[in-house]
Amino acid sequence: MLPRILSHKLVDALAHFPAVALLGPRQVGKTTLALDIGKTFNALYLDLESEQDQARISQPELYFADHQDQLVILDEVHRAPGLFPVLRGVIDKGIRDGRRNGQFLLLGSAALDLLKQSGETLAGRIAYEELTPITILEAGSLESDNLWIRGGFPSSLLAGDDAGSLRWRRNFIRTYLERDIPQFGPRIAAETLRRFWVMLAWHQGGLLNTAQFARNLGVDVKTAGSYIDLLVDLLLVRRLQPWHSNVGKRLVRSPKVYVRDSGLVHALLSIPDKETLLSHPVVGQSWECFVIENLLACAGDDAQGYFYRTSGGGEIDLLLSWADGSLWAIEIKRSLSPKLERGFHSACADINPSRKFVVYPGSDRYRLASDIEAISLIELSQELNKR
Repeated sequence: MLPRILSHKLVDALAHFPAVALLGPRQVGKTTLALDIGKTFNALYLDLESEQDQARISQPELYFADHQDQLVILDEVHRAPGLFPVLRGVIDKGIRDGRRNGQFLLLGSAALDLLKQSGETLAGRIAYEELTPITILEAGSLESDNLWIRGGFPSSLLAGDDAGSLRWRRNFIRTYLERDIPQFGPRIAAETLRRFWVMLAWHQGGLLNTAQFARNLGVDVKTAGSYIDLLVDLLLVRRLQPWHSNVGKRLVRSPKVYVRDSGLVHALLSIPDKETLLSHPVVGQSWECFVIENLLACAGDDAQGYFYRTSGGGEIDLLLSWADGSLWAIEIKRSLSPKLERGFHSACADINPSRKFVVYPGSDRYRLASDIEAISLIELSQELNKR
């Protein structure tokens, strides 16, 4: 088992909240992490995709009363939507009896369903944590290029060879389209959604133009927008919002959109290995989005991620906004000799970030200017994680 950075935050959340929801795409390692943490809590594990485990909680109040001194792990909790009102009563009773934390750990494969069901019933009683695919800090001795090519899903990353990894990702995509996605919303033709997913991969890191996607798919704009919303809620796609501030410039207001796991991008585009990727038109955007996703995962909830772009050419690939109001400007270059363009300097003059970095594939850290550092992805990830 690869160590997960989130494990310490998860333990801390269980120590302060009666319920914790651990969200993340399927096969990202939620169950493995929950069971590992559960060993120290004398936890009881129930898989709500199992008919046997569903039968156990046919009378949930009685069942939970019999296990009130244990942490109860409920996997794929969206399978039991009627459970949340019951959990509220059980949690409140536990609080009255002196159990103010560590009662339930809920695992879910989508943000939307959990938030809809628990937004009112468990408000004030639940904390949310998101488990992302393996990050560069968690990959340990594994090659960072392997992480980039194969993505961060454990079964893909740890496959015996590139062919096995690609086969796993293709099956993962097919399973999501045919089995998992229909659980979370109205029926969508699998082939239509697959075409849309492939379009997003080709458009990796580009500005979101829902009308253009709708025309290409032959659907209306509202329908195309609902497809994007669904993939975002399934934690498979990210909309990176633009930074807005009163700088006296015309700012781009459309978000960027990209498939969050680089391995899925490459599988959707039938890119089997590094050699093929390096000659593919998506290589630059694939690398940029891979870096952004790793940095956002390592920064966690302490920072909000944005990009900055003006109509006059000023641009910052990633802008991290910290709780104390400070800004970090990050430019991403896939070159061992990175050179900054005028647009980055112009954008930094607009918003005056406190720190400026250029992330590049090399390992040395050095100054490109008095206030700009060239830095590797792993070193900046470490700095963000320690902040």
